[in-house]
Amino acid sequence: MTSIFDQYEQASQVSLRPVPVSEQMTSSGYINMQLEDNTPMFSKQKMNFNPSDLITHVAVSSDYLVLAMANGKLFRLDLKMPDQHEEIHYAKFVQPNSKLTAIFLDPLGYHLLMTFAARNKEGSPELVYLHRKSSKLKPVTKSKNYEVTEVGWNYENQSLSTTGPILLGTSQGHILETELETESDKMFTASQQYWRQIFDIGKGANTPITGIQFHRVNKSSKFFIFVTTPTRLYQFIGHAMMADDKPSLQSIFHPYLTTPETGFQEIPSTLKYSKLQFYFDKTNSPKTFAWLTEPGIFYGQLDPTSQQNSNSLFTQSELINYPAEKDSVEDSTPLSFVLTEFHVLLMFSDRVKAVSLLNQELVYEEKYSEVHGKLKNIVQDPLRRTIWAVTDKAVFRYKVKREERNVWRIYSDKEQFDLAKLYCQNNPAFIDIINVKQAELLFSKGNYDMSAEIYAETQSSFETVCLKFLEVDKVNALKVYLGKRLDALEDDKTLISMIVIWMTELYLSQLGSLRRKGKSDSLEYYQIQSDFEIFLLQPTVAKCMQHIKSVIYDLMSSHGDKDNLIKLTVINEDYENVIAQNIYKKSYIEALKMLQAKKKPELFYQFAPSLMEKMPSQTATALIAQGTLLNPTKLLPAFLSCENDEAHISEIIRYLEFMLQHFNVKDRAIHNYLLTLYVEYDQSALMKYLDRQGQEIVLVNYDVHYALR
Repeated sequence: MTSIFDQYEQASQVSLRPVPVSEQMTSSGYINMQLEDNTPMFSKQKMNFNPSDLITHVAVSSDYLVLAMANGKLFRLDLKMPDQHEEIHYAKFVQPNSKLTAIFLDPLGYHLLMTFAARNKEGSPELVYLHRKSSKLKPVTKSKNYEVTEVGWNYENQSLSTTGPILLGTSQGHILETELETESDKMFTASQQYWRQIFDIGKGANTPITGIQFHRVNKSSKFFIFVTTPTRLYQFIGHAMMADDKPSLQSIFHPYLTTPETGFQEIPSTLKYSKLQFYFDKTNSPKTFAWLTEPGIFYGQLDPTSQQNSNSLFTQSELINYPAEKDSVEDSTPLSFVLTEFHVLLMFSDRVKAVSLLNQELVYEEKYSEVHGKLKNIVQDPLRRTIWAVTDKAVFRYKVKREERNVWRIYSDKEQFDLAKLYCQNNPAFIDIINVKQAELLFSKGNYDMSAEIYAETQSSFETVCLKFLEVDKVNALKVYLGKRLDALEDDKTLISMIVIWMTELYLSQLGSLRRKGKSDSLEYYQIQSDFEIFLLQPTVAKCMQHIKSVIYDLMSSHGDKDNLIKLTVINEDYENVIAQNIYKKSYIEALKMLQAKKKPELFYQFAPSLMEKMPSQTATALIAQGTLLNPTKLLPAFLSCENDEAHISEIIRYLEFMLQHFNVKDRAIHNYLLTLYVEYDQSALMKYLDRQGQEIVLVNYDVHYALR
């Protein structure tokens, strides 16, 4: 049951809502959507452990917890079985004048190393080993005279009986390589397979090592090693000698023994400590690193496979400042920290703060009550990723809930829009906000076409976006926006029609402007014309044209763009308009060709008057070519409307004579009309005609009484 005090402490936790870098996030077209997740990102829970004395040190790996206490005992607990724990009196296994300085637990949670320093001149440093299955600590005999300050565990080791090759760092700056192994299944005494000093980072000066880690690159023989001191971060990169898939790391340091020191990052500090942490991805490969120094957290991305700089694994790095202390008398430098994917949890003596790695904003702060004593450490289980904070009297577990929730917003504020979209979990409202912000940025930089493309993917007001581009007179960008919006529309016939009409007007205006400037032969004109023709052929546009073609025809006519009007009528198979427009343009030959090609009698009857009037010879020839497809009687209006001059009359007679001669036309109206033409214009032809018709009144095709009159 939770005590009243614990309930009060949980209620006092402060989870800060991250404030974006920009003053106000760009608005989205999405309405009334909850954009914030109000669940606390970081929260702690006090564990029901009851150590017998004040806690001095902590280590957690693979759900196995070890606490060192002021009474000289170890508290060990399998977190999967929290009701079962044991305490071991470690003090009786070491010299009375030794002081515990640190405990180190391997990633498997089976091998524990405890380091001791001498309390006075009479003592000496010690290193002792304890196996998970044993309650007896065993000294590592060859460690005499070495005060071990850091352990670099072998993360690839899967053996419960051996540590595999590991690295030890000392207070003098020595780097040692060794492997500890239990003697038998029942005797968990540590035996050193080997023990060798392989590097001196201080070059003879006492330079304490505060952090050490090594990792293999992609199952190859290549390794990288990070080592820290209070003021430097060293990188060692090279190939190890492999035997039974175990590395001999000594060979990696050989090239550095004779070369000047270059592979390090130096940050001045007055502190006697620093901390090194790695963050591992889902494949347990190191992805980022962080180094706690006095001025701030030196943080960077890791790319062990990069070939760009063989001396450094950093692809990006920066110094993250510590948040300012307002109500604490403690130093502003954290005592310890934990690295997550997007945050660092900084531990001070009286509180824990979480800072975003992306924008350095303080997102969480929690002050610890004095009832629990001062904070001793904050650690992370390297395999389970659980986070633990320890005070003098209590152990707390931190829960991390969706720490990536605001990453999209931060990347968007930093104008890294692709990353922002990657982390917004396909939330349409978030994507819309990102796109609007990106479109506005591109617009402000004068990249109007790209801005238009992205605006078209947003829910922004159609009218507002169009007005933006009109105000700066960017017609091409407006066309891009309208075209993209058109591509996305499916059933909104009204909006589709509006966009098609508007885009047609824009194209016609641009072409008309260039023609007026005498640039109809320019590359720009041809490009716009080509784009316009492609636009007209789009399926959506072609379908829409069936309903609004009269509006579009009127638009083209108002711009005097006869060429495009004809092209459009051809596209729409609107041959009546094609022929009419050709006649309007005085392109009679083109009109006649269209008539002949389509072989539609009703079109001949409709346009024969105009064509017969303008080019009688060619028209008569075209009519003759149609043969019986045309009814000569229906062409009489066209003939009667022609001028009564020799050129027109002779062509009409030629056509009528052809039809009578070759197709034996007997229609009385045709014969009467031909007889009339003979009477008025060719009396010799009249006599021949009458002779051919004969003398029998009932057999002739013309009206005898009409002929006599």
